[in-house]
Amino acid sequence: MTIAPPSRPATLWPLSDNPLVAGSSLHEWQSRIADEHAPAEAALIANAWVTADDWQALATTAPGTRLLSTDGELLAWHGAPSDEGPSLTASPHSGLLQFPWDVLELNESLLSSLQADQILGEVHPAAHVEGTLHLGRGSRILPGVFIEGHVIIGDGCKIGPNCYIRGNTTIGNRCHIGQSVEIKNSIIGHDTAIGHLSYVGDSILGNKVNFGAGTIVSNYRHDAMPHRSLVNGKLTDTGRLKFGTIVGDGVHTGIHTAIYPGRKIGTGATTLPQSTVTTDIDDGDEV
Repeated sequence: MTIAPPSRPATLWPLSDNPLVAGSSLHEWQSRIADEHAPAEAALIANAWVTADDWQALATTAPGTRLLSTDGELLAWHGAPSDEGPSLTASPHSGLLQFPWDVLELNESLLSSLQADQILGEVHPAAHVEGTLHLGRGSRILPGVFIEGHVIIGDGCKIGPNCYIRGNTTIGNRCHIGQSVEIKNSIIGHDTAIGHLSYVGDSILGNKVNFGAGTIVSNYRHDAMPHRSLVNGKLTDTGRLKFGTIVGDGVHTGIHTAIYPGRKIGTGATTLPQSTVTTDIDDGDEV
């Protein structure tokens, strides 16, 4: 399968175009499913998601057939596409990942299908797991850790002591989740550290992020309305009642940083101790 450039600019900022999702990169997931179910000569838009069933349906079509989303967006094609050629409409489960929260939704969907534990690391007897856990090689879960729901933790991680990890959560490789940290329904990128006394809910953190002690992410509005987030200067409805933050690679927060719901922090940005993030922070900025 060939991965083609986006048909229109994606707005996944501050994420990369190949974010971590459900234990693998997006492109690894796309290739894995396509290799098993797609036609021999197929191409996929880089920020598209196509289910196995829709790939199988496309494989039964004539070369030149385009696979379109229910909104008419081009997702993939069989052979060489033609604007004059036939098209096939995908199921509602396939579509473009246009916004960062679409990646979070995909992570939730993929993790919810986990059915069996896969423990390649060490779980301390004083830790407690309820749900389904995939734990990578060399990773250690320390005493007092409580895990519930569907959770993937990569290789070489240190989790705990006394952490609470729940929901559909992905933690990448070589991460440190420290004392009294709570993570809920989130994606934590590779080499990221959330040292202690922090809360991260319904959020995506990139690679090599460091959250200072007491960094708190808010994920719920007092009026219980769906969250909105800035995209190209305009507030966009996320459709989510619970939504925290999107954090780019290499971000460092000072101790006791508070982050408002729906705010995004650009790659390499930093916050000072006691900061309150009330609006998006551009790449490399300090607040």
